[in-house]
Amino acid sequence: MAEAIAQAGGWIPFDDFMRMALYEPGLGYYANDRSKFGVMPEEGSDFVTAPELSPVFGELVAAQVQDAFAHTQTSEVWEFGAGTGALAEQLLSTLGPACTRYTIVDVSVSLRLRQQERLARFGDQVQWADSLPAQMQGVVVGNEVLDAMPVKLLLRQQGVWQERGVVVASAEGDELRFGWAERPTSLRPPMEPELPLEAEYLTEVHPQGEAFVATLADRISRGAVLLIDYGFGESEYYHPQRHMGTLVCHHLHQVDSDPLVLVGLKDITAHVNFTGIAVAAQDAGMDVLGYTSQAHFLINCGLAAKLDQLEVIARSKAAKLMMEHEMGEFFKAIMLSKGVALWDPTGFVQGDRMHRL
Repeated sequence: MAEAIAQAGGWIPFDDFMRMALYEPGLGYYANDRSKFGVMPEEGSDFVTAPELSPVFGELVAAQVQDAFAHTQTSEVWEFGAGTGALAEQLLSTLGPACTRYTIVDVSVSLRLRQQERLARFGDQVQWADSLPAQMQGVVVGNEVLDAMPVKLLLRQQGVWQERGVVVASAEGDELRFGWAERPTSLRPPMEPELPLEAEYLTEVHPQGEAFVATLADRISRGAVLLIDYGFGESEYYHPQRHMGTLVCHHLHQVDSDPLVLVGLKDITAHVNFTGIAVAAQDAGMDVLGYTSQAHFLINCGLAAKLDQLEVIARSKAAKLMMEHEMGEFFKAIMLSKGVALWDPTGFVQGDRMHRL
């Protein structure tokens, strides 16, 4: 990291720092062998995802995938950032032979090994890819993928926008301390915060996440995209009350706001601006079929009936997927399509929030 900063003239933009901190081969958070996903910190994990919390999550997402198969006339799933393989296992178990091929795209070698072990029983039905083909068909699934994509930090001070980057603050032997530094920029958030110009305002923009969606649009000839993540529409994202941005870190199930320490040992993440994702998709030729909370999405896919079938402990875990103070309102789902007629997807028939994008 220090070498990269030196080569760049002593300063790198935060998105470059975040990319290296998360994905640098062998050293980055998602590229090393540390445990990351789990329910308890005693396991050495840092956070829990919905499919790790309850298998009901994947079973319900499968209902949306089956619906998308029918309307796109495809039978392949492409999953990005598959983690431990929990969601893939749930989808494959529920979809059965309706899914003719399940391709995982994941940059982490260590996680890929865990996925291969977990999904071995599905044989050749599962494949792994380092990159996308020139053309593809099927249903793309991404759970907590967009929030892990590097973001740029913008800081407004005295009415002037600057880009926040990272410098080496001090170096003693093998111990490095990083610090913040700003530089002038022509970048702007999509909305100017409604605050006095003298009020300091820190926020993020998401060129990589939006480019990811545009790439999907370019490669998909016929298919659909389901993305589930935490975030807001644009007006909520750039609300005056969110004056310190949304960037946070996760380590041993504790949340902090300092990505410059324990680099490579903790997750760095930012909320998703779903308006930006929707606009990027439309600009690239995709249709936006729906946008709603995770709670509404899962209820539409049959959560109530699933809960009735579960024992008390399993029901309690599954209920967290929809509770407003847990994952239900915090997480959102968005559905996109390309090359097919418009339809009303299963997970968005009630509670659609397209008007809030």
